[in-house]
Amino acid sequence: MTMTAAAKQAERRKVLAGTVVGTTIEWYDFFIYAQAAGAVFATLYFAPAGETVGQIVAWASLGISFLFRPLGAIVAGHLGDRLGRKRMLVLTLILMGLATALIGVLPTYAQIGVAAPVLLVLLRVLQGFSAGGEWGGAALMSVEHAPENKRGFFGAYPQIGVPLGMILATATMWVITTTLTEEQFLTWGWRLPFLFSIVLILVGYFIRRAVEESPVFKELQERKGESAAPLKTLFSKHAKEVVLAALIFIANNAAGYLLIAFFSAYATRPEAEGGLGLERPPVLLATTLASFGWLAFTLFGGIVSDRIGRVRTFQIGYVLLGIWAVPMWFLIDTGNIFMYLLALFLMTVGLGLSYGPQAALYAEMFPADVRYSGVSIGYAIGAIFGGAFAPLIADLVFGATGASWTIGLYILGVTIVSLVAVSLVKEPKGVALNTRSNEVVTV
Repeated sequence: MTMTAAAKQAERRKVLAGTVVGTTIEWYDFFIYAQAAGAVFATLYFAPAGETVGQIVAWASLGISFLFRPLGAIVAGHLGDRLGRKRMLVLTLILMGLATALIGVLPTYAQIGVAAPVLLVLLRVLQGFSAGGEWGGAALMSVEHAPENKRGFFGAYPQIGVPLGMILATATMWVITTTLTEEQFLTWGWRLPFLFSIVLILVGYFIRRAVEESPVFKELQERKGESAAPLKTLFSKHAKEVVLAALIFIANNAAGYLLIAFFSAYATRPEAEGGLGLERPPVLLATTLASFGWLAFTLFGGIVSDRIGRVRTFQIGYVLLGIWAVPMWFLIDTGNIFMYLLALFLMTVGLGLSYGPQAALYAEMFPADVRYSGVSIGYAIGAIFGGAFAPLIADLVFGATGASWTIGLYILGVTIVSLVAVSLVKEPKGVALNTRSNEVVTV
């Protein structure tokens, strides 16, 4: 191996480390809020609305941030297409960490009144803005550094940052709930995971600072090929691809947010309130273990997509997710923690296969000069119609029907929509990433 090849290989390893570590930290921050929304925010910040309504409002606060993801995607995407992927990755990491740490010191409703939930929602909005710009940059840094025949594998690294963030967030909550009493947890213990973000942000910052800029963006700079108005070009020439990217993501994101937030809240809710009445620590442990399945099948999905194609891998994942959407509830409702774990783990098979290829697919759907904007905005819009209000919708469906399996019908419906959308994309695997002519063909 020549020195040049060795240096390139070393840089690729740094890129993979930077994307997975940074994305893990970003999503740890994002998911800690989701965990807390199901555990404490209804009581500490939205209690005057009543316990049931307070939980619904807490879920709504979780979803509101998604409405600001497109704004974050537009800003970060526009600047990322003009100034570079690396700068935006560092900026979004700092922004997310700042919002998370501030939540950790935010007074409750009992201490400062209505200002508490207002400030909480504003900080959640800041998290949403940051998340909107994060994913596109991480996806492109990994895919644009990848060899052509390993884009799916490289692109899976920012993807596995999501289940890793989930594992880290849930495991942190598990450790705290098993070492503190319920009173200590509600009084001050829930703040620790938010404050822990400060340490993680410092680690992620130094790792991301060491990563070189994307070679595709460097080529655009050398050719002075940046678009003067990337957003105008994106929406005038690639609006169909943005819509398809959004529709492709909604099912995965909706199912993912049930795993992230709803399942554990439903399992630990008292039976008198329609839940399973399970203890929080074993439920959090089971959710953490199931998230390892999400990680493994996401990485597997990226690798498989390099062999059989992005579209085919997505299709297999969504078929599996749709088949399991309803039956899994009958396992969950046994109230047995091992059946609960099995139900969630089996769901992660389809979840991972429809998530692993996403970064590579999206990167190959857009030309280089609008790629950051295209993938970020498509992802952000998909998240609004997917996971933004999935826990809230699940609660409302369950409340209206009294049967948890009807939530599965909701997931099945959005899965069909995403399956149709991805089937409308002609396989883009292998398309050139360093030219303006890599257009995706729809059928």
